[in-house]
Amino acid sequence: MSFEDALELLTRDESFKATLYAVNTLLIQKGIYTKNEFEDLFVEWAKKELNRKKQGHQVDHSIPVTR
Repeated sequence: MSFEDALELLTRDESFKATLYAVNTLLIQKGIYTKNEFEDLFVEWAKKELNRKKQGHQVDHSIPVTR
């Protein structure tokens, strides 16, 4: 299957998920960060979002930016 074929077959949401999968896989394979580092940051973001939901704040679905 070509990249163009995949783009045609996937929904917008599926294309976004495929992009995240590809980027994260490359970053881990290239040694930019480890799987554990990714998982730690994922859990950190999830905890913050769940805490915001508990407090009744608007949930921001954007990708987190670290400084």
